[in-house]
Amino acid sequence: MSQPANQFGDVPGTSPNSVALSIDGSEVTVPDGTTILEACGGKGCDIPTLCYGDTITPKNACRVCMVEVEGSRVLVPSCSRQVEADMVVHTRSERVDHARKMVLELLGSSVDLSLTEHVDDWYAEYGADPSRYGPDAATVAQPVKVDNDLYIRDYAKCILCYQCVDACGEQWQHSFVIDIAGRGFDARVSTENDVSLPDSACVYCGNCIQVCPTGALMFKSEYDMRQTGTWEPERQTTTDTICAFCGVGCNLTLHVQDNTIIKVSSPSDSPITHGNLCIKGRFGFQHAQNRPDSAG
Repeated sequence: MSQPANQFGDVPGTSPNSVALSIDGSEVTVPDGTTILEACGGKGCDIPTLCYGDTITPKNACRVCMVEVEGSRVLVPSCSRQVEADMVVHTRSERVDHARKMVLELLGSSVDLSLTEHVDDWYAEYGADPSRYGPDAATVAQPVKVDNDLYIRDYAKCILCYQCVDACGEQWQHSFVIDIAGRGFDARVSTENDVSLPDSACVYCGNCIQVCPTGALMFKSEYDMRQTGTWEPERQTTTDTICAFCGVGCNLTLHVQDNTIIKVSSPSDSPITHGNLCIKGRFGFQHAQNRPDSAG
């Protein structure tokens, strides 16, 4: 992946293959092959992203990162459109803001985005009001799938970003357990023949959870705590460590609340894991906190 620029700044160490362009009136020079989003600072810059992940090839699914390029008839997805010499990009304009407002309203009226980071801020910034479609707006509401002890699937929160499908498939795990089934409002992430996870080929690596942006996939431990009202992110801490199950040296981030590990993730920028783990690294943490009975 190309090295991102600072906010509208040149990328260090650019080469003769660099490309110069204009972004919101600022001249930027980046390596050839850089996307517009990367040129603007990557994930976390002022361009909103929902379906974009820094370890998965963009699918251009959510359309909330669209920007305006002079000379282009339509808005373009900044997550996948590569820069070109002398390109003039506007990340904010009347067309861009209107498009983002409509995308946010359409998604928010049909999908539960309550656990999606930054969405409330984007609603306010772009004046989006999903409720204006009324209570009869078609939704993808459905029961939470709880069929194993490791993670749950709440597809009422799914925006069909394809990240879990790609992480399970050819881009990382190569298990090919899930794919998109159905069309329209019936479109959904599904196992083959819609069988339960225990009856599927799932190896429970949890890499799908790692890339899910909306909370549609969630550790069972987190789900249970949210159900009982004991999930308190403001009281949680994270500690980076190395997995001890084998000699590969996978990086782990332990999420801890009340001196108890509640879930495990992996840094997406780790050169070893790129955010991916196996079942032991992702879910095999209980041995680290088995405490002897105080009465014994």
